[in-house]
Amino acid sequence: MTVVAQDPAAVAASENGVMKPKILILCTGNSCRSHIAEGILRAAAGDLFEVHSAGSKPAGYVHPLAIEALKEIDIDISSHTSKHLDTFKDAAINTVITVCGNADQACPTFPGQVNRYHWGFDDPPKAVRPGESELDAFRRIRDEIRKVFEAYADGYRQALEKHT
Repeated sequence: MTVVAQDPAAVAASENGVMKPKILILCTGNSCRSHIAEGILRAAAGDLFEVHSAGSKPAGYVHPLAIEALKEIDIDISSHTSKHLDTFKDAAINTVITVCGNADQACPTFPGQVNRYHWGFDDPPKAVRPGESELDAFRRIRDEIRKVFEAYADGYRQALEKHT
């Protein structure tokens, strides 16, 4: 997956610490997938982006198995909290990425030019397959999310290199 930078001047400015694109990852409950994606994207992108996650109907907690599954790959999201997407309505978000169908449908319009992507993933607690533990489902979906979000960070980094 290749990501094309919106504005090469803005991209160069972000590398110099002047401005970082703000990315908001949305799901319904903001308890599993969006936090997994936030943690993975932060780890993969380093300081390229300012990354947040939120939900259209926040659960009020981060699922302990999401925390555990990321801890296994040395990413700590234990201090994350479940937030409502309205928290970010005036935050000058550049990119919104929905990771579940419900959030994609409920996603409001953000002011300005906002990139929108929908990359849907199964809800780990509801995606347990026969013979699989709930933690195994979290691991499987973590790995799916990791593949996509690491590719996104790599594509963005490649676009930066072409424009600088």
